[in-house]
Amino acid sequence: MMFWDLRGTRGRKLTVFNGFRASANFLAGAFSILLEDEMSRTIFISGGARCGKSIFAEKLARTFGAPLGYLATAQPLDEEMDERIRRHRQRRGDDWTTIEEAIHLSQALARCDGQYQAILVDCLTLWLTNLLFKYEDSAEQIEERIHEDLQRLKSTLHGMVTPVIFVSNEVGMGIVPDNILARVFRDISGTANQSMAALADEAYVVISGIPLKLK
Repeated sequence: MMFWDLRGTRGRKLTVFNGFRASANFLAGAFSILLEDEMSRTIFISGGARCGKSIFAEKLARTFGAPLGYLATAQPLDEEMDERIRRHRQRRGDDWTTIEEAIHLSQALARCDGQYQAILVDCLTLWLTNLLFKYEDSAEQIEERIHEDLQRLKSTLHGMVTPVIFVSNEVGMGIVPDNILARVFRDISGTANQSMAALADEAYVVISGIPLKLK
């Protein structure tokens, strides 16, 4: 029996003949839509120092509603960093829960999945810095080991349901560093930013407080 003929649904057609029969393209498309609904959104925001990227990221996170998770990768190693962290917490307010994790970012995200409307990771660059010093003794394998950590992070994101917003710094737009460790860090940061921006559903760069959407 003929039941319906749907046209114009994302460019697919549903036909029914002798019962319910649908095209393979329609079924595959419908299944992918269901999967997309279950997967989290990943948003990547980069920019220079004091450009306003964290403030923009916080505003973007609030559009998902409360409660919100703030996954901080900074380590309070001195008084200046303590004061910086205090100001950031005061600015964010009570809608946020702060989770501190300097090294094991993938595991922290997995633990937080489903507990918040969105999670803000601030920032990717400090996480890479922490890994760089962690692996400093194995100089020849630094880039390889950090690449493995980055791949684990990307795999974790694919399995999450909570939207995740990443903040990162653009560190390669100045002069060439004068020592090998700084040059390695510059290269790792640039490669990581490219990889995360490619993975992200949305990507922004913030310049002088103005966000520009890249995709």
